[in-house]
Amino acid sequence: MNPIIHHPFAYQIGPIQFTGFGLAVLLAFLIAQITAAEVLRERHYDTGITSDVLLAAVIGGLLGAKIYYAILVGDAHALVQRAGFVFWGGLIGGILASALIIRIKGWPFTRISDAAAPGLAAAYAIGRTGCWAVGDDYGRPWHSPFAVAFPDGAPPSTAQNLTQLFHVTLPAGTPPGEVLSVYPTQLFEVALGVGMFCILWRLRRHTHAEGWLFGLYCALAGIERFIIEIFRAKDDRFFGGLTLAQVIALAFVAGGALWMAARRTVRPGAPGIEAPTVPPAAPARAT
Repeated sequence: MNPIIHHPFAYQIGPIQFTGFGLAVLLAFLIAQITAAEVLRERHYDTGITSDVLLAAVIGGLLGAKIYYAILVGDAHALVQRAGFVFWGGLIGGILASALIIRIKGWPFTRISDAAAPGLAAAYAIGRTGCWAVGDDYGRPWHSPFAVAFPDGAPPSTAQNLTQLFHVTLPAGTPPGEVLSVYPTQLFEVALGVGMFCILWRLRRHTHAEGWLFGLYCALAGIERFIIEIFRAKDDRFFGGLTLAQVIALAFVAGGALWMAARRTVRPGAPGIEAPTVPPAAPARAT
């Protein structure tokens, strides 16, 4: 069976190189802002606050992704290298930075996070197209007509890289330089991300308290990541066969479920998603 051969998406215009990853990240943050603003508009809230939250999410997300990667590989120099962005680090960093700016501005975190939930899923799906474009974050070896070989990936899916970088066990005698076909987990992630978005968008007008939808996003994101890690080429399976990402994923599922339970009922201190209506002023009496 001949696998699909992948080549990176990149264009050079003068001294500037445009990569699929860079374009995907740009579009991901853009769609997240547009989607969150639309949800806030539907709920009759001011949409102007999304630009401040977006800026915080960009800075916190990129820093978190790099810091997580540097800790994972145990090399501080990774902080200044071009490669190396990890999803969980980016998500946690983005949430913390957004929560900080929301607190500084005096906005309710539950309101903003609830509106942002569908956009987070959409941004994830778009961002993963960037991983596909550059050929990183692929899976374990796979023999199938739908398997993909990454001869120019980051890194290439050679037998040597799979064994040395990801500790994948291969048949004895496999040539080190042979490019192997693997699971295209980037496309799996895109599909699951689209599925998460559809669920969250469908439920965006829920009748629970503000924040419930964000809890659902956290639970879905944890489930999605746990599934993807089963197919990923990873070298950190040390929690009873689970990867570090799967352990974090389980924590997100549990935390999301608890958050949903806490925001299940509208009550004093846990308002509904619609902006409170202001009764019209009584007409002035004629004198």
